[in-house]
Amino acid sequence: MFYHLFYQLFYNPEGSTSFFRLFRYITFRTAYATLTSLIIAFFLGPLVIKALKREKVTANIREEYLKEHIQKGETPTMGGIIILAALLISTLLWARLDNQFILLVVFAVSSLGLLGLLDDYLKLIRHKPEGLVAKYKLIGQTIIATIIACYLYYYPVNLRYATFLNVPFFAEPPLNLGWFYIPFMVLVIVGASNAVNLTDGLDGLAIGALIFTAIAYAVISYISGNYNLATYLRMIYIGGSGELTIFLGALIGAGVGFLWFNAYPAQVFMGDTGSLALGGALGTMACLLKQEILLVIAGGLFVIEAASVLIQMASYKLTGKRVFAMAPLHHHFEKKGWPEPKITVRFLILAGIFTLVSLSTLKLR
Repeated sequence: MFYHLFYQLFYNPEGSTSFFRLFRYITFRTAYATLTSLIIAFFLGPLVIKALKREKVTANIREEYLKEHIQKGETPTMGGIIILAALLISTLLWARLDNQFILLVVFAVSSLGLLGLLDDYLKLIRHKPEGLVAKYKLIGQTIIATIIACYLYYYPVNLRYATFLNVPFFAEPPLNLGWFYIPFMVLVIVGASNAVNLTDGLDGLAIGALIFTAIAYAVISYISGNYNLATYLRMIYIGGSGELTIFLGALIGAGVGFLWFNAYPAQVFMGDTGSLALGGALGTMACLLKQEILLVIAGGLFVIEAASVLIQMASYKLTGKRVFAMAPLHHHFEKKGWPEPKITVRFLILAGIFTLVSLSTLKLR
């Protein structure tokens, strides 16, 4: 909004010293989108936490699985409202609202956020243990992801590589998926949404890992939208994608603001409201930037957590035995006696390493 208001309406090209010219620059708007979402999260946090406590919207802890978490039964959840409000308000203020990338990612976050909110509502307010039935939740995610995938298939962000799969370490995309690119994108978006949801089990873990992954994609989006940088690094140039840097800056700010309240011992949990939406945002971002495979590296921690659940399920069904003491993986280490803060810090160190490795691939082509 600020771009359209201050730059398009008030900027005078002849007045080179005009303050309004700053709204033209992505770096300027990204910095202030980050600060804006951080301030909003700081302001909303206590208000939302107080309201959730008043309505007794607290976490459901199953004692037979995690006795160590029983004390968290009084901690309010659905805190994803804080993140999404800060993220969307800041994005709408600082990003260009005529940019297709911004509109798509806002659609992804909003729709998946509403799906997660419905799940939390059924689970925590209507007291249905399963919340939204897993089958219906997956159908909802798939419908939303299919809408995004079909749009990107018929209105590609890069005509030359519309259905090509970009692979790290390759200067040219080596594989053309054709129409199969649609289900592939659906898999990326739904998979990312569920992977973040599975990771959200310890104080500060999911949001901390999200911040690291968002940093990686903020760098990538800025480069992808800059013709000179993209050409130099032999990346796919995607005109207009630099605007996503502003969204990611807002996500980082909102994430840091939420982490203030979610750090151990957590005052609030994000719930499915936040995890489904933010995971879906990462998947959508990867598709918009033609960096889907890179998400496996940048979001390596989420991949490990999701893989541990799949391995556990497959092992139990095939052999009747469990590989891990409990899945996802962070709960396995809890069962082994690791303190929760130690697990979180060590896992976030891994997330930081994955971020650095993903960024190193930009030059190794």
